[in-house]
Amino acid sequence: MNNLTQKWNTCLEIIKDNIPAEQFSAWFEPICAVKYENDTITLHAPSHFFVERIEEQYLGLLSAALRREFGPNVRLEYSYNVAGKDIVNTTDGASIKLKNREQIEKRAASNPFATPEYDDIDPQLNLRHTFDNYCNSKSNQLAVSIGQAVADNPYNTPFKPMFIFGSTGVGKTHLMQAIGIKVKEENPRARVLYLTARVFENQYTDAVRKNKVNDFINFYMSIDVLLLDDIQEFIGKNATQNTFYHIFNHLYNHHRLLVMTSDCRPSEMDGFIPRLMNRFKAGMTVELEKPDYQLRREVLYRKAQQDGLEIPAEVLDYIATNVTESVRELEGIIVSLLAHATVLNKDITIDLTRNVIGNCVRVNQRQLTFEIIAETIASHYNLDTDLIYGMSRKREINDARQMVMYYARKELNLSSTNIGVRLSRNHATVLHACKQIEERMSVEKALIDEMTEIENELKLAIQV
Repeated sequence: MNNLTQKWNTCLEIIKDNIPAEQFSAWFEPICAVKYENDTITLHAPSHFFVERIEEQYLGLLSAALRREFGPNVRLEYSYNVAGKDIVNTTDGASIKLKNREQIEKRAASNPFATPEYDDIDPQLNLRHTFDNYCNSKSNQLAVSIGQAVADNPYNTPFKPMFIFGSTGVGKTHLMQAIGIKVKEENPRARVLYLTARVFENQYTDAVRKNKVNDFINFYMSIDVLLLDDIQEFIGKNATQNTFYHIFNHLYNHHRLLVMTSDCRPSEMDGFIPRLMNRFKAGMTVELEKPDYQLRREVLYRKAQQDGLEIPAEVLDYIATNVTESVRELEGIIVSLLAHATVLNKDITIDLTRNVIGNCVRVNQRQLTFEIIAETIASHYNLDTDLIYGMSRKREINDARQMVMYYARKELNLSSTNIGVRLSRNHATVLHACKQIEERMSVEKALIDEMTEIENELKLAIQV
């Protein structure tokens, strides 16, 4: 047994004596010491979740045991496995120097202002939300360009405060967090914090209840880059707005950066106090539009690559054409296809994709019209649409025209007179045409198959 293992086992004995046996078995038996050099010990845990749990519940006890065996200057790092990747080494926000017990237990909490010192705050950023992972197109080019400019020069940028608005799922949170990540990369000591307006509201309510509003305000006044998501949640909450107004003013006047997001533009947010609304309007307001086709296609391609999923080009085109509302919906479709491909061992086809889309999102449709029926059927028979409306009695044209009459009556419930007027025929001709189609269906199997194809083409024609 080497010296590191022996010392770590001694630490485990200390920990075991101070917590229930089931907790020790669950949280410490799976951990091992893998390296000790330059006063830094690296512990290997099964997952990032283990690291978070130990940080939250057992850091004081763990630090005391490590100091006893490795000395007062020992530092702690973790490594853990990530699915599909090699072992990841991380400080996890905690590559801490183990000083005295009181300092160690001053960790970032869900209410960070509750601690008297703010040296170590968790920025609450998702490290996947970088500019490198952000897909660009004409629909978001302006917002991304400004976001990058703000991240490059957060304290002297002319684009502050920055207000990003757009509908749900268009990438507001990703862009906001990309700004925060870039700032931290350039200046690791910058005090960056991301949170939602609802979390801010809950923290403020808790501060009022505990008579700690001054601590709450002082904490947020200490932030260098504040990223506040879904600020429309403040609508109608005047006390929270007034408190945020003072924080806003302090940060702005001290050249700090504020980035806010909302599902609507500032001018549409009724229910804000006027002085706060004026502050919003004074900065850079930029819209993230619904993703255009180019962006939707790129998002799908990247997501499929990240998940190791091979998707035929025609399937990507089909999804990008029919799922148009948000990036989040596109990513959900890929996740569903991945499940079908891996769990059910199914090939990814247009038919499978159509079923998945139907289960996940509402496919946008336009109303079926007589003109769409005529165009679709003419295309099916490789005819010019004008021929359907013309007077030619050639067999192939007449058959196509009768099919138009049949589906106009079946799908649109138009009267024979109405259909006849559109095609410059009388109602008797329309009745005869519909009867002819019905008689042929009873004896011609090939016609039934052909009509199934036409019906599928009609469905596709009203999807946009």
